Amino acid sequence: MTSSVQRKRVRKSPEDRRAEIVGAAAEVALTEGLECITLRRIAEQLDVRPGLISHYFPAVEDLVAEAFGSAATAELEALLPTEPPDGSALRHLARFFARTTGPSYDDMSRLWLNARHLSRYRPVLRERVLDQENGWRGRLGGVIATGVERGEFRTDDPVLTAVRILVVIDGLAVHANTGLRDHPSSVTRLAAATAERELGLADGTLNPADTTSPADAPTPPAPAPVAEQS
Repeated sequence: MTSSVQRKRVRKSPEDRRAEIVGAAAEVALTEGLECITLRRIAEQLDVRPGLISHYFPAVEDLVAEAFGSAATAELEALLPTEPPDGSALRHLARFFARTTGPSYDDMSRLWLNARHLSRYRPVLRERVLDQENGWRGRLGGVIATGVERGEFRTDDPVLTAVRILVVIDGLAVHANTGLRDHPSSVTRLAAATAERELGLADGTLNPADTTSPADAPTPPAPAPVAEQS
């Protein structure tokens, strides 16, 4: 005689279910591109009915924007956490440049390229991209302002300095699809060199090669767990 145990289904709260859907969409965005986010694709990702996805996101454009926002926010928290592990703005900034160098950063660079391109045609996504850009300026400008207050940096306008640094970072990120592997170090560390010049630091002070370890590398949002249908 055989017996079977019926697997208990757990009904998740609306908040948890919505977060799970956004997490799955962010994973698809990072690995396949924002264009690949459809209600059916995310339903397949979570092994649920498409109707469950449309219940939370009747318009797929809203889900695309949420997926990008979730991934971009996770990136910001990994690269420039609000509370750094030490009190030095200089070390905080050096760690930031270390984390924005190398293959581990390429997936997010591709996602930003993808989002900025699609935002030309998708107003909801465009608003989310603008929000994230403002968040980056504010966070980096805050680190710089703290460094100025503590005498670590010199600049009259922390926010403008942050914008100049981010413009260089974004310019380098354009090469994410083709790679910067063949470029000299003077190009790959252009953003750090720009920051050193803008902040009155000696050349090499923010050298990424000397400020990171494997544990410092940013990680993309964790894959969403497989959901039970409810």
